[in-house]
Amino acid sequence: MKHLIMIGAGHTHLHLLASLSAQRLAGVQITLIAAHPYPFYSGMLPGFVTGQHPLLDCVIPLAPLLKNAAVSWLQRSASRLNAATRTVTLDDGSTLHYDVLSINTGAVLDRPKIETIMPGAREHALFVLPLEVFAALWPKVGDLALQKPLRVALVGGGATGFELACAVAQRLPDASVTLLSGDAPVAANYPPAVQAMVRQALKAGRITVIQERCVGVAAGELTLASGARLACDVPIIAIGAQAPGWLQGCGLALNDQGFVTVDAFQRSTSHPEVLAVDDPARVGPPFTKNLRAVLASVAPRAAKPQQETLHLLSCGNQRAIASWGSWAVQGQWVGWIKDWIDRRFVKQHSQG
Repeated sequence: MKHLIMIGAGHTHLHLLASLSAQRLAGVQITLIAAHPYPFYSGMLPGFVTGQHPLLDCVIPLAPLLKNAAVSWLQRSASRLNAATRTVTLDDGSTLHYDVLSINTGAVLDRPKIETIMPGAREHALFVLPLEVFAALWPKVGDLALQKPLRVALVGGGATGFELACAVAQRLPDASVTLLSGDAPVAANYPPAVQAMVRQALKAGRITVIQERCVGVAAGELTLASGARLACDVPIIAIGAQAPGWLQGCGLALNDQGFVTVDAFQRSTSHPEVLAVDDPARVGPPFTKNLRAVLASVAPRAAKPQQETLHLLSCGNQRAIASWGSWAVQGQWVGWIKDWIDRRFVKQHSQG
């Protein structure tokens, strides 16, 4: 019997679990390593922060999926991987051997790495990831806002930083909200039309944007790369997702960002018994079919690459921005569509 180990409960693994509920894998023992019993769906984060969505609407219970898919669950985290011996070491020191390994942790923030870039962040800042921890701590910010107007700073000018800045400004109307976008403008990876809509939304939300990096976090203030200091009661770290620290030195071929280098079938280019997904856009049936093929020792098929992808950005007050290639539109009706898509995802993956 082959042993499949799944590390993480990211979007792709949730789809895989739903698939296994409908069609189990014969002759395969499956173990899922995931720290949280109720993974938080990232698309619902802005709505949770604004209060539009209660917590239970934003999470996907693992228990029904695991039961129907005949998957053993270890509520732990990976701490080390050895590709040569095909072993995974967990945070409690125990070790598991795999025949096939699937990695889909979802977005992560490497706290030790961030601490070297922004000393004091681990002690004084609120990290967006893991989402489950952030969701547990966010209500405390709301309680603090009842005592005094807060100075909130979002560190990170990507999609998450922008969406959270808009959500915080809506949820805490008396707060002063600042977005530190780093070395580039906010939403720099998006087309010009989207960037223009982003700037408009930030202006409408009275959000101050500073194109500088944060290089230090202390009680009550942030230090910027220029040497300036920014008064801040609640610093929120929302920089781009990073590769899990335990991948370093594991023996797999990694790219410059530290993620597993994969081929057209999502297999490691150095160890084909390892599959990995770090891009949320690449989820669903193609990965599941390829994993089944690897387990059955059958040649997988390359999925046809998607030329364009629909991107949705929440911008507060139940409004959103939609983009497809260079085309972009915004409005409350876009927010309704985003809400429908998000709710459908959670519902589909909560039924087991």
